[in-house]
Amino acid sequence: MRVGVHKVLMNSPSDVSGLERLIDAKTVDPKEIVASIGKTEGNGGANDFTRGFATLSFSLALARRLGISPEEVAKRVAFVWSGGTEGVLSPHATFFTRSEAKDPAKGPAKDKDKRLAIGIAVTRDFAPEEVGTMAEVREVAAAVRKAQAEAGITAAGDVHYVQVKGPLLTPAAVADADKRGARLVTRDPNGSKPYARGATALGVALALGEVAEKDLGDAIIAQRMDLYSSVANTSAGGELRNCEILLFGNSPTAGGDLRIGHAVLKDVCDADAIRAAAGNALGDGSTPAPDRIVAIFAKAEAPPGGMLRGRRTTMLSDADINYERHARASLGAVITSVTGDAAIFVSGGTEHQCKPGEAPIAAIVRV
Repeated sequence: MRVGVHKVLMNSPSDVSGLERLIDAKTVDPKEIVASIGKTEGNGGANDFTRGFATLSFSLALARRLGISPEEVAKRVAFVWSGGTEGVLSPHATFFTRSEAKDPAKGPAKDKDKRLAIGIAVTRDFAPEEVGTMAEVREVAAAVRKAQAEAGITAAGDVHYVQVKGPLLTPAAVADADKRGARLVTRDPNGSKPYARGATALGVALALGEVAEKDLGDAIIAQRMDLYSSVANTSAGGELRNCEILLFGNSPTAGGDLRIGHAVLKDVCDADAIRAAAGNALGDGSTPAPDRIVAIFAKAEAPPGGMLRGRRTTMLSDADINYERHARASLGAVITSVTGDAAIFVSGGTEHQCKPGEAPIAAIVRV
């Protein structure tokens, strides 16, 4: 396996010109595109339709290039979008290609010889009453294991980033459950996001051995925050009914010149963790120059109680702006100050993703 990582900027959720230029220049073979992770300028809430709009736009563009239907494109390419480009965050998409490796590591590989690999899996569709429950946890765990095997990664320690996008409870989903008399974790569409993100994060943790199934149950989801994954990055949107899993790690069977690493952000001002994630990708403790950092994927969280390093913030008390938007804007500026690139993936909400107040960050670097 050889994984390619290609970032394109977007002037709107329907702007596919960046990808089309890469295809025209033969930098990207559309037949090798397997996934995309990106940011749109929506609000990131239950009514953020920029995510579905972007998926449709790229599906139409790739359908023309591949000579297949947009529906077929959506089946062969995993599109993951996070809404909300507050502050300096720049709307963009990072496309991943996968091809046969021309230069995989020979013989027993040392950690530094392993290269970036990706595994992709999807779950079945979920009924509204399953969102945010153990049914979702178990299905995601099974899909993560499948993606890990596909990536050729045998050790859980070589997994550095698992992106999961799943469904939240839309008004239509709530109405459907009501019609059937089904019990939901909540009737609030936006209020369902913590349960949806939390269940999928626990699915990652269960698959990678970070938690034991005996400690899990419906009652602990979005409640027992001492149970978590350090490499999960999960989002929820109304455009999906199933979960899409993109698993990234370093494999001895992969070729190319890219590696991935991760670290834990202590708070939204933790610039050292950004450098640590990039250094972890190199595997030798050094920190790469900013121009060797190909992509950053991070979660942003408000500080517990709104107190950041002994100073009061209004992230959790602002009645006008949701705390996730404050956190994304803050962390986006800090990451950009380190990398010099504002086209970075920063998503809000860290239920069961690192310890409370902390958040995961992953970096892909060129070695």
